[in-house]
Amino acid sequence: MPDIVEHHGVPVLECEADGETVADVQGALDHLIGAAFQRAEVVAVPSTRLDDSFYDLSTGFAGEVLQKFANYRLRLVVVGDISRHLAASSALPDLVREANRGRDIWFVPDLDELADRLAPNGVGRGGM
Repeated sequence: MPDIVEHHGVPVLECEADGETVADVQGALDHLIGAAFQRAEVVAVPSTRLDDSFYDLSTGFAGEVLQKFANYRLRLVVVGDISRHLAASSALPDLVREANRGRDIWFVPDLDELADRLAPNGVGRGGM
């Protein structure tokens, strides 16, 4: 079961790295969004838990997942090294850069960066 921890007063559902791979929208609903109803505002999911199709924007999977998070008014943070996916895509780096400028979807290298970004005046250490 994922843990809810607070970073600067923000409840964060920290998903376990060894959980089931999220390979479709129903998996995101079941394993990420459903679990967040424990009172989390942010869902932090290890990058390895997301199927490779999430990072291939042509599949539409990432867009569907991001829309579900928006619909449920939850923030998604992908935690971990996604450099191989960034290198393989021309569109993904743009998505990551734009997402990291906002407040609802972030791609961060580790949980320390997430905590920094959630600080009241948090700007993070540069993101990915």
